[in-house]
Amino acid sequence: MRPRTWVLVLAAVFALLQLAGVTGRDTPDSKNYVSYALTLAGAGKREAATETVDWVCAGKASAAERARRVDVVHFRAPSPAGRVFAACRAGELRRVERRLRAGGAQTDGHVVPFVAPRLRRIFEVRPGYPVFLVPFVTAFGVTWGVWLASVLVAGAGGVLVFLVLRTVSVPVPLALTGQVLYYVLPVGTTAMRPMTEGLMLALTLTALWGCALVLTGRVKAGAASAAGGLLALFAVKHSQAHFLGACLAGAAAVVALWRRRHARRLGGGRSAGGGRSPGRGRSPGRGVAAIAVVGCGAVAGTLILARLLRYPSEAESVQDLLTGHYTYPDRAHPWRDFLHLEFAFWVEWLRRQLTEPLFPALLAAGAWGARRRPAFGVFLLAAAGTGILTQAAHPDITVFGDRMIVLAWLLPVVGVPLLLEPLVRRPVPVPVQGPARAVGVTR
Repeated sequence: MRPRTWVLVLAAVFALLQLAGVTGRDTPDSKNYVSYALTLAGAGKREAATETVDWVCAGKASAAERARRVDVVHFRAPSPAGRVFAACRAGELRRVERRLRAGGAQTDGHVVPFVAPRLRRIFEVRPGYPVFLVPFVTAFGVTWGVWLASVLVAGAGGVLVFLVLRTVSVPVPLALTGQVLYYVLPVGTTAMRPMTEGLMLALTLTALWGCALVLTGRVKAGAASAAGGLLALFAVKHSQAHFLGACLAGAAAVVALWRRRHARRLGGGRSAGGGRSPGRGRSPGRGVAAIAVVGCGAVAGTLILARLLRYPSEAESVQDLLTGHYTYPDRAHPWRDFLHLEFAFWVEWLRRQLTEPLFPALLAAGAWGARRRPAFGVFLLAAAGTGILTQAAHPDITVFGDRMIVLAWLLPVVGVPLLLEPLVRRPVPVPVQGPARAVGVTR
């Protein structure tokens, strides 16, 4: 089969496997995004609340039934699904109805008031994912619409990994390996959750693909891809656009400095005519400069637009973290407390990683593989580094599934195929007839 056929086959297999969990993937934040999408599609607040709650509670009921079937004591007991669904639905709608009757700030914006206004404001400034959901929930309903949207965005992430690796001339089998790694590692699981992470991963890979295109000489297409990815990221989660823009600009500066120093080193000697070699002081390339401009523009644009649109500030985000989503009074010294928590978080995170070192080992393998494409490897490290920055901005050890740091998984997803490249390209001795010796044939 052609490579594109293999890509589609792998994406289709991944999609079929996801039928094992059509419901039950939601997190507490998912209600806000789904209700946002339903109100954008024209539903009223009560209608959106009912549809969203029914979807969430159906997932809880399904999970309760599956747990009952394998319970070593109660596996013959009656199904708890109906009871769980009814209790969940009544409790959720009761809380929403109380806020809707209060009116005022409780009912502002598009998000159904599942949470208090200050916390809801954080979701209101992330319209990208709800807008993406609108056509799916309109055409297929909430359950299948959310599932289909998740499958498409997660599948697209794997395809983008393949495109990135092929752009930097990785052999097709290894590019397909990268696609598979995206699906089977926690990246695919996180991308399937009905939250912003799936789109963040896909758009970050779009920007990384743009960097790969630039490094292979397709400057206009690459710069447009990187800029488009960053622009869309602002709508999905503007902090990620800020982090990625800064990291790509920093990576471009590192590559430019390295190339300039390398050019001077090569041109340091005298030419045959007695003058300096023309390589001395050569420009590092307009492509790298274009990425730097795009990255700096993303940083400046994010800061300016966030202020003009009155998005929640960094201080507000810190208060959200330290007060348990505003369930406790605001901290008097939030930044001091934040730094204390930051240090304690990374100590505990490192301790846990040492007991189960798969993630650190894969990060190291990915970084070692990135050395095979030095310039591209710098941009890969920059994109994956946004996962570390996101986690550092939210040092909450209780977040399920390590979704805050999920972007760091892009390093092994893309870097491990690079690490395996010598195994595919190594010469293989092939015996030939006659007196000639064996010759080396590259796979």
